[in-house]
Amino acid sequence: MKRTGPTNVVIRKLVRELRKTSNQHGARVWDYVADLLEKPSRRRIAVNLSKVSRFSSHGEYIVVPGKVLGAGTLKKPVTIAAVSFSRKALEKIRSAGGSAIPIAELLRVNPQGSNVRVIV
Repeated sequence: MKRTGPTNVVIRKLVRELRKTSNQHGARVWDYVADLLEKPSRRRIAVNLSKVSRFSSHGEYIVVPGKVLGAGTLKKPVTIAAVSFSRKALEKIRSAGGSAIPIAELLRVNPQGSNVRVIV
């Protein structure tokens, strides 16, 4: 069977952009995120805010190569970059003083990938 990769055009463009930035800046973290995004949609990652809260520290960039769900609480102001967010997750992130952005925007802000933690 031939491997086709993601059929979503937005994710395909994001994977190309991640690989390009990884090669230009030598940041292997973006190559790893691209690998995770290329998985089939049935294996796409979904992370609850409780897990983000456990494994993050104050003011850190968190990358979730999938969807962020609103189960749990978030008490630290962190910047979370993901493919998509649930409505409850967005409310809880903003009430904790953090911000929720798309992965492409974090890629433009921090192309070197410094202070970035990938949560799967």
